[in-house]
Amino acid sequence: MELSQLPLVFLLISHIHSGHTEGKYSCYGAERGGSRTSNISDEVTLTVSETPKAKVSVKPDHRVFRGETVTLRCDIDGEGVTSWRYVWYKYSAFYSSSELQEHTFSSVTESDAGKYFCYGAERGGSRTSNINDVVTLTVSDRAQAGLSVSPQKWLTEGDSVTLICEVYGSSTEWTFSWFTLNASSDNKYNYQKLSGSSRGAGGNYTVSSAALKHTGVYVCRAERGKPAYNTTYSNKQPVWVTVVSPRVSLIISPSRTQHFTFVSLSLSCEDQSNSDRWRVRRYTESEQLQDCSSSVWGSETGSTCTINSTNTSDTGVYWCQSESGEKYHPVNITVHSGVILESPVHPVTEGDTLTLRCLYQHSTPSNLRADFYKDGSLIQNQTTEMIISTVSKSHEGFYYCKHSERGESPKSWISVRVSPSESQISVLHTLSSVLAVCPYLLVTVVLIFKCCRMRGETSD
Repeated sequence: MELSQLPLVFLLISHIHSGHTEGKYSCYGAERGGSRTSNISDEVTLTVSETPKAKVSVKPDHRVFRGETVTLRCDIDGEGVTSWRYVWYKYSAFYSSSELQEHTFSSVTESDAGKYFCYGAERGGSRTSNINDVVTLTVSDRAQAGLSVSPQKWLTEGDSVTLICEVYGSSTEWTFSWFTLNASSDNKYNYQKLSGSSRGAGGNYTVSSAALKHTGVYVCRAERGKPAYNTTYSNKQPVWVTVVSPRVSLIISPSRTQHFTFVSLSLSCEDQSNSDRWRVRRYTESEQLQDCSSSVWGSETGSTCTINSTNTSDTGVYWCQSESGEKYHPVNITVHSGVILESPVHPVTEGDTLTLRCLYQHSTPSNLRADFYKDGSLIQNQTTEMIISTVSKSHEGFYYCKHSERGESPKSWISVRVSPSESQISVLHTLSSVLAVCPYLLVTVVLIFKCCRMRGETSD
């Protein structure tokens, strides 16, 4: 009988499992209707391998921004396969095929967004991987950075403050930089990177002990990837540091931080030593840095700036600045058309008396019987003025007043300056007393020395 006429017998294993079906197999034949049997065949070894798994990853992130460089990577864990061809699908439609594991978008656009998966086909072989791992790529408009301050933007010298930079809607693989914002004489901005700005250390920049030099307007920016992709500059975030004993004071007339619209307001820089020329500058709510001399909002005479007719757009922070860039005594000024709070311009010292009044422009007298609030809590009601006879550090906070018919005033920050402790006063008093009698002690010592010398000469 020819080989082609020999009966063929197959063993069909419909579901292969590595734990049950792999092993050694052999066969033999038994004559149907007779007693003859064949010898047992040689053994064959059946080895069962798991289907290779394809895993998709995306770098730098699943959510990216238009213009970034984005890389999709297909990793296959199949054993015994030396080379794969990688096939990419987008929304179940063929996208590309390559011998490279990675597919890169050099400048991603919104049209590249979608669901991607890959599988591998063995080059020169028959094995393929599974295709059940899907990654969703989201492409958004240009990334934006946001800057905030903790605990607050108004500081007293020595306080700690943290600038917090984040990228809206994304948090992966960003490095951060912080800048101070400066304005030239024509009010154009330039960005000066902070010398201590740390990159790659997270989105926080902390000043442990605030000083006068830290007063300013800050922005931040983030970047990631190679080539580097930059976010837009963040919102402008001012930080104001109040010095306990400022060399220069901003004098405001009328002397309060809140003012009515359509009135005259005078601001001047008072230098105790008259050692420099000072100019009034401001930062308004419209995020504009302005000189009194280089704009139409005020007229400058020496170190005095006059606003002839106030407007709500004049609301902002005002300070004195030298030609060398030193900034002193920032004051938050609010211009309002309704009810205002009369509060002191300068910080109040512990132990002093604090008086607050609620004023309304279109009434005579202007004092209103109103409710007074601190940090949102009612502290005194239906009175024309609120008096705190002995101020302590606990009285520091945001104050405003509210009238049932006229409305409520804007909020004003009341800063409390710590007074020297009794022990400090005692030490200073003792030191001054010692210094006061020092000349007399010195004279006495000299006289005793001379007397002893004269006696010695006499005895000789």
